Amino acid sequence: MTAADSQMGVLRALALALRQLGDPRLRRPLAFGLGLTLGAFVLVWIGLGWALTHTRFFENTWLDFGAGALGGLALAGLSIVLFPSVVAACVGLFLEEVAAAVEARHYPGLPAPVRRGALAEIGGTLGLVALALVANLLVLPLYLVPGLNLAVFLATNGFLLAREYVTMSLARRVDSPHVHLIWRERRGQAWLAGAAFAALSAVPLVNLVAPVVAVATATHLVEAWRRTAANRPNGQVT
Repeated sequence: MTAADSQMGVLRALALALRQLGDPRLRRPLAFGLGLTLGAFVLVWIGLGWALTHTRFFENTWLDFGAGALGGLALAGLSIVLFPSVVAACVGLFLEEVAAAVEARHYPGLPAPVRRGALAEIGGTLGLVALALVANLLVLPLYLVPGLNLAVFLATNGFLLAREYVTMSLARRVDSPHVHLIWRERRGQAWLAGAAFAALSAVPLVNLVAPVVAVATATHLVEAWRRTAANRPNGQVT
């Protein structure tokens, strides 16, 4: 690996990920991840929609109708801002397949990665969705400010996506203490990558492939960071 490889930036990692989208090995995780995501949103919409139509907020019919309409708009808006994190959580269940395809093509000869158990994957998925819901609810008023809402969306969801994709990718190749050390050292670059993932997830049609691109990009970044750390004296990370 050259010095340029070990210093890989977000844009280069993103470009490599985009070039591999035609890889047949990426079709299954993409299809399953999208299926799970759409299924989850349909269940949420049905459940909350039923709750909105069967709940009487005010005695006045017009006020009650207005409250229901605002609730519907809030549900639609929340679905949009939560979409990147929900997709990330669902595709995270298939992280191994995407990462393995990237490593087979670009980094052959690597030893077998550390695999997370099914319970750990499910727990991580539910944890990300819960964290995304809380974080986006906290900044919800800022989404109503024109000009600021896009920056808030990218910053909030960029951080969440970076934490999810980067730390999961690190955990495959780095022991637990070094996961946190590398994250601390590279969190600026990771956050930038997360913002790019969030931006891709906000573009119709592009958001269909954004999760796989994000996992592949994180795999490239983590491998570069890992090799850079290994080349330091005593393998020091910081």
